[in-house]
Amino acid sequence: MEFKGKVAIITGAGGAGPGGLGVDYARALANEGAAVVLSDMDGASAKRIAKELADQGHRAVGIAADVSDEQAVEAMVRETKSAFGGVDILINNAGLCRGKWGQGIDLPTADWIKIFAVNTVAPLVCTRACRESMKARGGGVVINIASSAAFEENGAYSVTKTAVIAMTNLLSLELGGDNIRVNALSPGMMHGNVPSEQAAAYRDKQKLRRRGSPEDLIGALLYLCSERSSFVTGMTLRVDGGVIHGHI
Repeated sequence: MEFKGKVAIITGAGGAGPGGLGVDYARALANEGAAVVLSDMDGASAKRIAKELADQGHRAVGIAADVSDEQAVEAMVRETKSAFGGVDILINNAGLCRGKWGQGIDLPTADWIKIFAVNTVAPLVCTRACRESMKARGGGVVINIASSAAFEENGAYSVTKTAVIAMTNLLSLELGGDNIRVNALSPGMMHGNVPSEQAAAYRDKQKLRRRGSPEDLIGALLYLCSERSSFVTGMTLRVDGGVIHGHI
């Protein structure tokens, strides 16, 4: 029960999105004693999953929130504080894809703006909203979910995830004085629904030649959230089977 007494917000935890990993993160933290807030655009799904966790004896609530809406984010934090007293851990997991995979210049400007709002700006907004509560509780942990795609020239999604890593570095600098650690977790291809040919091609770039799974991420996530990484901040931890990227 490593996180007993801690409160964690996990965005994008309604089971949808790329891989639906937010549910796995929430479940892992709950299993280690944390009270968890599952936030998602699909509030009904987030509340359903939270109820399943609560029925298993965990402290969990589900909240409907659009992380690209600053007022909705502030309401999410207020509801978390009302339910559990404050915030210790924030997992910025909500993510969005637009257009075809790898599409860049031909992607409409409105789509570029939307995916940046969700993938890059929202982690900043959510972190800002949690800052005072974390500071009042003696510090906190922010985990931004990047992607192996950040290390490739592979369209708009890659650009937003590269920016997430830069945002992580900036926030770790600005929040270090508040004893708030900010790190990024960079998954490879896990259990997202992708064509088998694409999955096979990705696997061929890995040093470990097997498909990743949510379980491969949990140890890294819990490490970054715990006191075991108390002197680690501004770090991007890649959990991708050792993908070899052409331009790195």
